[in-house]
Amino acid sequence: MTTPQDIIRSDVLAMTSYPVPDATGLVKLDAMENPFALPEPLAMQLGQHLAGVALNRYPAPRPAALISKISQAMHVPAGCGVLLGNGSDEIISMLSIACAKPGAKILAPVPGFVMYQLSAQLAQLEFIGVPLKADFTLDLGAMLAAIEQHQPAIVYLAYPNNPTGTLYADADIECIIAASRHGLVVLDEAYQPFARHSWLPRAAEFDNVVVMRTVSKLGLAGIRLGYLVGRPAWLNEFDKVRPPYNVNVLTQAATHFLLDHLDVLEAQAAQLRDERTRLAHAVAQLPGMEVFPSAGNFLLVRVADAAATFEKLLAARILIKNVSKMHPLLTNCVRLTVGSPAENAQLLTALASSSP
Repeated sequence: MTTPQDIIRSDVLAMTSYPVPDATGLVKLDAMENPFALPEPLAMQLGQHLAGVALNRYPAPRPAALISKISQAMHVPAGCGVLLGNGSDEIISMLSIACAKPGAKILAPVPGFVMYQLSAQLAQLEFIGVPLKADFTLDLGAMLAAIEQHQPAIVYLAYPNNPTGTLYADADIECIIAASRHGLVVLDEAYQPFARHSWLPRAAEFDNVVVMRTVSKLGLAGIRLGYLVGRPAWLNEFDKVRPPYNVNVLTQAATHFLLDHLDVLEAQAAQLRDERTRLAHAVAQLPGMEVFPSAGNFLLVRVADAAATFEKLLAARILIKNVSKMHPLLTNCVRLTVGSPAENAQLLTALASSSP
């Protein structure tokens, strides 16, 4: 009898599935989601708009009107195109597949977004992780040395970084772009609504840079839309490995509608930026807690015992992310999503009761 062990790659057999804990009945502060729903009148209009979508037809593989609207709304520079994906995760996978030449390598600072390494592994590419400094800033010397040694096909730079919240210095990024003359630099701006800094306006300046974004952190995580901005010479090649109908009709229609209401989503992002400031200050006042600067909609906090803090908050029906096992630099660190004012108040009460 044939079993999975006879067929499946050994490295896949050794893996575990990406963990997504059940958050039923919990205050969900583990996944950097926008806690605010759409205003009811806008949600009703969206529902009416989606009711007219032809569910019996395949989606347009390259929806020109939607791509044009994204280009206008996000101020994509002249000379750059837009490639759509089923979230940033699919775009990362597409990049790995397209660049998976024998011996090719992917390089990124660590700790960082786990999908860079996972996608490389699934495409059978070698992943090179370059540790950040203890304060979670880039170790530029180590990055440049690693690029020179390994000549990676792709260098990922999250701007800002997850899970640290770090916004790397522009001068450091420019040095890395210059050093990566034989590869592609992907600037991942998933948290741009909270950073308020962006490399997208400069995307056309370089022949080896693309900028990746998502609508997830704007408050639309459920519709799964990511997009890649860069010179057509790159996007045309990545488009060849894109599944033919990868962005479904409901996602396309919802995005097209909601881009006309960006002011609502941007106001929510502004409120979360204010909440981030208040939450960071309040958490820093608690004994035994070190809050690191964050340009995202989350805070990285070092506590006395990450596992104990996680369990105490879970007992209080609050779900956070224990990142302490992800990398040695994250020892006893937890990641807190910035929630609504009410959620943040609950979080602070629970954290205060869990502190030494």
